[in-house]
Amino acid sequence: MKKDLAVIPIVAIMFLLPWIFKGEDFQNGSINEKVSVHFIDVGQGDCELVELPDNKYMLIDAGDNGAEDAVLSYLDKEGIKKIDYLVATHPHADHIGGMEEVIKKYDIGEIYMPKKESTSMTFEKMIDAIDEKNLSIHIAEAGKNIFDYADVRADFLAPQKDYDDLNNVSAVVKLKCEDKSFLFMGDAESRAELDILSGGEDVSCNVLKVGHHGSTTSSSEQFLEKARPEYAVISCGKGNKYGHPHKETLDKLKQIHANVLRTDEMGTIIIKTDGHNLQVER
Repeated sequence: MKKDLAVIPIVAIMFLLPWIFKGEDFQNGSINEKVSVHFIDVGQGDCELVELPDNKYMLIDAGDNGAEDAVLSYLDKEGIKKIDYLVATHPHADHIGGMEEVIKKYDIGEIYMPKKESTSMTFEKMIDAIDEKNLSIHIAEAGKNIFDYADVRADFLAPQKDYDDLNNVSAVVKLKCEDKSFLFMGDAESRAELDILSGGEDVSCNVLKVGHHGSTTSSSEQFLEKARPEYAVISCGKGNKYGHPHKETLDKLKQIHANVLRTDEMGTIIIKTDGHNLQVER
């Protein structure tokens, strides 16, 4: 009898899991989503797939070298044939490692990346893949619009200026769907965050893709106070050598009452919105 009673709470928790991470304004079991954001588990790296109206897609980053199969497999599972907007936030391998294969395999629309080159083999292979398909590169910079249609728009809030540090040159994307918004920080660190604030950008958001995998170099108190997300998504690998996410960052997110979602603990995370409500799925 004791054994049966011990099982009941676990079963109840499993049943309730789909309800735990829903926004406070969400009441029903499903929503008629306009936008779905997939924070793909690529280990210690970043990769976000955004499903948009009219069967259009945006891909932000593509994981590290060695994560290509995971990225391609996920895109294939979702039935992706064309990526309408491809964003390489900055030239670090854990963000562009899978870009070469993504560009080779899929029909690509517009490509955006900061005006910052790298001598790494990973970066050169990505550029070669772009050249082989005769694709153009659009410069990602603060104030540039990516798209605006069907009550959904995406804009770059950064980079605000040129930096020597590749993390700070990260292309920061704000995605808005009516009342709800997502902010993708790449690896932007505190200096870039403060420049974004100084530039007068609106960083308030419902969902924050936390900068630099939850490192202490990002997520400054000033920035988080302005952002005030309901959900903070951290993309990092299990037991990574960097210790991401850092306790200091988690403490700051707790102070602003953000619900922290981590790919190293939950795997791929999907957040959907109809423009007024949020729904989180594992």
